Amino acid sequence: MKKNSFFWLVGLAGLIIDQITKYWVTQSFTNLGQTIHIWSGVFHFTYVINTGAAFSFFTGGAKWLRWLSLGVSLGLMVLAWWGNKMRFTEQLGYGLILAGALGNGIDRFCFGYVVDFLDFRLIQFPVFNLADVFINFGIIFLLIASFSGPSSSQQSNF
Repeated sequence: MKKNSFFWLVGLAGLIIDQITKYWVTQSFTNLGQTIHIWSGVFHFTYVINTGAAFSFFTGGAKWLRWLSLGVSLGLMVLAWWGNKMRFTEQLGYGLILAGALGNGIDRFCFGYVVDFLDFRLIQFPVFNLADVFINFGIIFLLIASFSGPSSSQQSNF
């Protein structure tokens, strides 16, 4: 764990933050669809559940999505545990993806759906949660890492 410690820290911190925010939503809102206006017409907290993937794709697919979340999570943990030492941006990217996959995966296994609440109405975007944000930012960091050249352990002697 010491080799890629930032990966584990990001994954654990993201998972905790995701689960705390979802718990807050389920305890603070009494009905599905209930909303709190943060910036009226622009950004709201709206309590919805999603039985599909991000942005409600594959609605009703929670059964196979839970296994996908588990597989991604386990694959990332194996990579961090037994793989090479990752660069900072790789650890950040993979850690964020782990946090998101675990956060939504826990919801799917425990409840059969994911709690969503971040509602950007200005652009008519689907309601989502922090796990979705973490996954998307993780992908961005991995793209940045892929364009920054190989790490010292991956460079050849040519």
